[in-house]
Amino acid sequence: MKYAIVFFSMFLLFSCNSDSKLEQEIEAIPMDVKIVRFDKEFARATPETLNSLKQKYPVFFPEQFHDSIWLGNLNDPIQQQLNEAVENAFPTEETIEDQLLPLFQHISYYFPEFEAPTTVTVTSDVDYQNRAIVADTLLVLALDTYLGSDHEFYENIKRYIAKNLKPSQIGPDVAEAYARQLISPPSKRDLLSQMVYYGKELYLKDIWLPNVSDAEKIGYTKEEMQWANDNEEDMWRYFIEKELLYKTDPKLAPRFIFNAPFSKFYLEIDNESPGMVGRYIGWQIVRSYMENNTVTVPQLLIKNADEIFKNSKYKPKKN
Repeated sequence: MKYAIVFFSMFLLFSCNSDSKLEQEIEAIPMDVKIVRFDKEFARATPETLNSLKQKYPVFFPEQFHDSIWLGNLNDPIQQQLNEAVENAFPTEETIEDQLLPLFQHISYYFPEFEAPTTVTVTSDVDYQNRAIVADTLLVLALDTYLGSDHEFYENIKRYIAKNLKPSQIGPDVAEAYARQLISPPSKRDLLSQMVYYGKELYLKDIWLPNVSDAEKIGYTKEEMQWANDNEEDMWRYFIEKELLYKTDPKLAPRFIFNAPFSKFYLEIDNESPGMVGRYIGWQIVRSYMENNTVTVPQLLIKNADEIFKNSKYKPKKN
């Protein structure tokens, strides 16, 4: 027993040193994070300076919109309150850069062809469905969707959505936007394919955001994450006993994949469960696959769901 403890301690020490060496290597990758505060410039614009702002940022001023739209926006009291709230939450770019710099370095390590974008910050009338958008060499961040989950502007937004409208979600949201540039949508419509698709996305967050909690990677509260961890075996048994993995019923995605206040097992536990448990299980399958196979990250992304599942040796832990 004593020798086993010594061996285990040495294994942990080796693993920690190996991880530390990897992180030091990634941290040394030169990376320039360019952040353009369009939100601030627009907030300070006047009718006299609007034209020069349009010339500077033509992509944000579609030609089909008349100047009266932008002038009305400048004078809109709600927009002005939004500008003030963003200014208060993000007076400098420090919070943004602290999340983007290590993320971009990690993406670059695993995908050397990656080029850091110019990050442009905007306000979006709290369009929480488009918080982080990747477009060619641009990353557009809607800062009015990161004011804090309890902000007064989010009072009429459903709680399961508002809980993630906070500054710490910038990194996970940007990671998700880039992950979806790299992962092809599932070619099959069965539940397993959808689970593994999101499992790949969450695995990329694992390696790109090593200092971010699992809860924030998937968008859970701590309590929701604990529930998923505690009930992993029971959820897996449910999927197997109901033979759901290879079913293509379109109702399965809203029940287990889409963001929702809770998942729908049609059992008493429903109200206790978080949404997206299908993504959670897919995440554990992909993690198990990567632990049990010698596969590079780019190779993982092109593997089909069935191959990943069959070679994952996935077995949920018992509690």
